[in-house]
Order: sequence, then structure tokens, then C-alpha cells
Amino acid sequence: MNQWYNDEDDQDLPPSKSQLKREMHALQQLGSKIVKLSIGQYATIPLEGILKEAIDTARRIKSREGLRRQMQFIGKLLREMDTAPIEQAFSELESGRVNAAIRFQELEQWRDRLVQEGPNSVEGVLEQYPQADRQHLRQLVLQAGKEQKTNKPPAAARKIFKYLRELDKQ
Repeated sequence: MNQWYNDEDDQDLPPSKSQLKREMHALQQLGSKIVKLSIGQYATIPLEGILKEAIDTARRIKSREGLRRQMQFIGKLLREMDTAPIEQAFSELESGRVNAAIRFQELEQWRDRLVQEGPNSVEGVLEQYPQADRQHLRQLVLQAGKEQKTNKPPAAARKIFKYLRELDKQ
């Protein structure tokens, strides 16, 4: 072990050039992801001032080279400000998408279970969604079973899924 090296010396050193570049690229990626958001999602990100104008401009640019330069400018603006609220809003937006996808898969599983097991499985749905209409759900399940036996398109299964989504939103 080198006698001149001390762990405390690491704390006094400024970040390396490579570390600065990694941080710069990460902020530029954040800016790029924000530019690609839909209008509704974009409205949830707390942006203001020149950064908002720069991102609005980037959303309108069609030229590849112009967009690249604008993204570098956005990265520069992000480096000069506190990005914690922006990063937090973006991560909440992404986690919301993940949660929505999980809910969607759970509803698909309920639908598949209802179609496979028949009217006996309606009780499980009623336990999870007490506001559900038992008779309507049973009719849809019976209709889906008939369609499945006669190899018809799964219209009733689609109706079950739509009804489950309505129940989930309530």
C-alpha cells in the first residue's frame, strides 16, 4: 500500500472529466425523454422560463442536426439548474405507466379466468369489486363461454374486459 495515498484525499478531489460527461449525457437523455412525451404527459412536468421555451422549440424541430444541437442546449440548461423536481415528476410519470400496465394485466387475467371457469368465478370478481352487477357479469360470462364453444369472435370477452376496466376506475 502506498504511504502517500489516503482515502480522505478522494473526498477533496473534484469530479473526473468522465464523471462530468456521464452526468451531462444523463441530463441530455432526460431532456430527450421530456421532448418525446405526449402533450398531456408533458404538461405534468414542472418546466419554466428558457428551459420550457427550449423544449417547446425542440418539439417543433424536424431537422435531425437542428434537433441534436437543441438537445445539447437543453442539456446545458439542465446542468445549470436544480433538476430534482423535473426528475421526480418524470419518474412519477414513468411509475404511473408501469402501474397502469400492471393493472391492465391483472384485468386481463380476471377476464381470462371468468371466460375459462365460467359463472362460478364471478364471486371472486364481486369480492374485489363489490359494486359490480352480478347478473350483468354472469350474462357476459355465459355469452363468452358460448362464443368460445362455437369458435365465434370473442365479443363478450371484450365486453367483460371493458366492464372490468369501468369497475376498476370507480
